[in-house]
Amino acid sequence: MFKGLGGFGDLSKMMETAQQMQTKMAEMQDGLAKLTVTGESGAGLVKATATAKGELTALDIDPSIFVASEKEVVEDLILAAIKDAQRRATDKAQEEMARLSRELGLPADMKMPF
Repeated sequence: MFKGLGGFGDLSKMMETAQQMQTKMAEMQDGLAKLTVTGESGAGLVKATATAKGELTALDIDPSIFVASEKEVVEDLILAAIKDAQRRATDKAQEEMARLSRELGLPADMKMPF
């Protein structure tokens, strides 16, 4: 009469797995906000620090580069350091996503919703 109701066990398991994934994703997002990376340019004369979510949190500039005639060079170094920090943040976020995917037993090439 109710043939096929055995599939509800599979549905329940899928829902539980989805909820675990959602919880782990939220934990990972919180973790990314706490992880920091530092990008640099000019052999370390300019350093930019960002969270793994890409939010710039600090900028460190060696005072030796503050020469009025070198304004454009300094601006370029600052932009390069920020871009390096953003690239490192993206790389770190992808590493964390891959780690989470492995922990959840998901395919490595599966795209997550962010």
